Amino acid sequence: MNTPVIAFFNNKGGVGKTSLVYHLSWMFADLGYRLIATDLDPQANLTAAFLDEERLEELWPKGNHPSTVFGCIQPLIQGTGDITQPHIENIEEGSYQPTLFGSSIGLLVGDLLLSSFEDELSDAWLGCLGENPRAFRVISAFWRMMQKAAATHEADFVLMDLGPNLGAINRAALIAADYVVVPLSPDLFSLQGLRNLGPTLRKWRSGWNERLPKNTAADIPLPQGSIQPIGYVVLQHAVRMDRPVKAYDRWIARIPGEYQEYVLDQPTYDKITSVLQDPHCLALLKHYRSLMPLAQEAHKPMFHLKPADGALGSHMRAVQGASLDFEKLALAIAKQAGIPPR
Repeated sequence: MNTPVIAFFNNKGGVGKTSLVYHLSWMFADLGYRLIATDLDPQANLTAAFLDEERLEELWPKGNHPSTVFGCIQPLIQGTGDITQPHIENIEEGSYQPTLFGSSIGLLVGDLLLSSFEDELSDAWLGCLGENPRAFRVISAFWRMMQKAAATHEADFVLMDLGPNLGAINRAALIAADYVVVPLSPDLFSLQGLRNLGPTLRKWRSGWNERLPKNTAADIPLPQGSIQPIGYVVLQHAVRMDRPVKAYDRWIARIPGEYQEYVLDQPTYDKITSVLQDPHCLALLKHYRSLMPLAQEAHKPMFHLKPADGALGSHMRAVQGASLDFEKLALAIAKQAGIPPR
């Protein structure tokens, strides 16, 4: 049985996507789930959020990177073999733990070298139409890597962080996804991102369905490419004097209709003008601007901050609020993805 893969994706950057995946990984762990967090953004920001610089230097030595997502697929790129058994970085708060089952969170380490895989994936996408078995092996590499890691870690599901673009890496990654959560910010750029995102996901899903029957290598397990959107998360901006509330309200009111029309490809007969009334809105998250610097300094999620980390008075109340917000969001995502409660 395959492990569900949940992707967090928006082709518009700067919406807080990586921070969202990072905090949800910790919250799911707090709720008793085991999971694999996969960093398929060549910028590797999720990896940098989880690990300190000393550990990153060990994982990214000069030359070969055997313990990263790129290292896992490197034999396939070089033509010397298939993907290797992926390295799982076990995450514990404040430290690196090498014990295999020592943590609920297993990280598939990101790598800046992953960007070099883009051209190979572009060629393989065309090669699948020609019934080339190696092309299917290349296109399915991310999915097979995540499934191997999930089986080893005994994970309930996989969370996947992606970069903000519509390139070949994200196409292969999203084909590996069962579900997609769309992080948004209330502005024109996020709305424009939705207008590109929905049609592109449908195009990729259709393209993969066209290719699946052409696989001539029965020994290669393949993802089904369902890429099912299960909702969006609005991450509010910090309130600034140069950003009037009226402009914020204008953009946020348009999100439900744009999501329904462009992402779900459904007519918007019933006009919903509030994300709070929209069943597709998984959460409206506060900015928590006072907590983020403390969390980054302590190298832990906001809702794990203690008075010793500087979370005193109003900060501590904000920590409790963040915990409730992320718990509610995690449970909503689990419900939409059909993941049983713990």
